[in-house]
Amino acid sequence: MTSCAAPRSQTEPGQSMRRGACPSLAAPMQTGDGLLVRLRPATDGLTPAQVRALARAAAACGSGIIEVTARGNLQVRGLTASSVPALAAAIGEAGIAVATGVAIETPPLAGFDPGEIADPRPLAAALRAAIADRRPALALAPKLSIVIDGRGRFHLRDVAADLRLEALMSDNGLRWLLSLGGSARPERSVALLETERVVPAVMEILAELDGLGAAARGRDLDADRIRQRFSADLGAFPTERGALPFLPAGIHDFGDDRIVLGIALAFAQTDSADLIAFLHRAEELGATEIRLAPRHGILVLGLSSEAAVVAQGIALSHGFLVAADDSRNHIATCAGLACASALMDTKAAARLLVEVGAELLDGSLTIHLSGCTKGCARPTVSRLTLVGAPSGYALVVNGTACVAPSAYRDENGIGTALAGLNALVRENKDAGESALSCLTRLGTARIVAAFEQG
Repeated sequence: MTSCAAPRSQTEPGQSMRRGACPSLAAPMQTGDGLLVRLRPATDGLTPAQVRALARAAAACGSGIIEVTARGNLQVRGLTASSVPALAAAIGEAGIAVATGVAIETPPLAGFDPGEIADPRPLAAALRAAIADRRPALALAPKLSIVIDGRGRFHLRDVAADLRLEALMSDNGLRWLLSLGGSARPERSVALLETERVVPAVMEILAELDGLGAAARGRDLDADRIRQRFSADLGAFPTERGALPFLPAGIHDFGDDRIVLGIALAFAQTDSADLIAFLHRAEELGATEIRLAPRHGILVLGLSSEAAVVAQGIALSHGFLVAADDSRNHIATCAGLACASALMDTKAAARLLVEVGAELLDGSLTIHLSGCTKGCARPTVSRLTLVGAPSGYALVVNGTACVAPSAYRDENGIGTALAGLNALVRENKDAGESALSCLTRLGTARIVAAFEQG
């Protein structure tokens, strides 16, 4: 049994406080509720027993709060300098391999989904090996990410990436569309590559990033020059970029008795006790594998159709999201007051929004609740963003958390402000019109007035 009975201590030198760093076991990050560790499993999935062991360690060594991030990584909160080594030991004892180095991400059901154009995992493995073998080693930005997407049902189109590779089937066979990305500007397609050309091309681009400095990202590259280097003779690139973003929650049938139960963490968090209890029952029902998914998702494999229905009900009883029409799917929240930078209890605000915002939460837009202007939970533009501010709450319309707000409300008025936004949609939307369309049509001035006067 994992034990972390050592007394709590203050932050020690070397613990990560720098924005842009990734909080790993080797470099945990100080937050408002202690140290935070983020884990990327090195395997496609984990067994239910492995996830339960990790959850027990999170409770013994930290606060017991476990998060699945928007990118599908695990986070353990409330750790101390003296408890992190015990957490690392428990992870090792459970046989959980943790990925290190450059983040190379593939869809959560890569190799399982029969609808994907190509299995991206062999290409990801080859690229990881090339990066590991490269001498001298590359010095790249800590949060640099590479997405390799086989374009199945659970794709990664809405996951930001510095370099993105998407499988395409052309008249000449399988090709990989290479794009340069980043949160500050739209993705730019630069090459259409045969499989054997992908790793050399990506390594060449990574070497260029290395030359630009350890903070360089995909957005800093000269797309036109790279396009000329790799694809001067290819003409126009494909413009069709796949389906709408997926929501993990639901029972997903992939044929041939391959059922996937998807659940999601409400507001990105769960308690270790709830996760352990759910996984124990799910394993009794036949679950064999757990895969983490973007949008705070957990995918359960190995269940029959009948068992998935039972397990779905159990998940709901433990507070998980189990259906795509759950309004909580459409709220993006950061850790809130668990973060030292936060000026807003995002979880409380999210619960309030669920109570008063039925018209807003119709699924047509994601409302971003950010504890501060960093906007960690959603770096991209949202139609409505609520940001913690010294004076209470700031509303950003059609922007990110870091831009100048359009309106403010004090803490006592936030309930009526959110209700006012909801009433604005309810009273003005046309038949069949979505909340997003209605807000867009009404414009910023009407939105601000409803927020300030509601």
